[in-house]
Amino acid sequence: MEDEVDRLVAAWRRERPDLDVEPLEVLSRVSRLARHLDRARRLAFSEHSLEPWEFDVLTALRRAGAPYQLSPGQLLTQTLVTSGTMTNRIDRLAKKGLVERLPDPSDRRGVLVRLTENGRDRADRSLSGLLDQERAILGELSAAQRDELASLLRQLTAPFDNIPG
Repeated sequence: MEDEVDRLVAAWRRERPDLDVEPLEVLSRVSRLARHLDRARRLAFSEHSLEPWEFDVLTALRRAGAPYQLSPGQLLTQTLVTSGTMTNRIDRLAKKGLVERLPDPSDRRGVLVRLTENGRDRADRSLSGLLDQERAILGELSAAQRDELASLLRQLTAPFDNIPG
């Protein structure tokens, strides 16, 4: 079955036979898939009145395990945003009653961000919706193919995820 990437690669091979466009075969598909995944995520989250960034923060706290709290610095590391952005996000989530700020008992100047019961419920329900969407996307692949794809993608992403600093 042909896809849009096949068509654009064929066009580049015709127009620029001097270039090796083979990387497009993989990375253009990854890019297009990322756009489809973004749409699926937005749909799954909108059903629970969440934005993608809200889901990212809430699920980082949920994955932390009971009592579902992290420092703002730990949230920065997990969500890859700036300090100012994280402060704004925590403020907005607190106004919605999805998180609360608590004093950090190990650092008098610090705070911890804790998931509220409502936040935990929203995180859990939206995760279930997301997984339903993602299962549908992967439905054409066998279990062995999904495992192989996950392994190959890990090889590509691990160097980025393990850059010091």
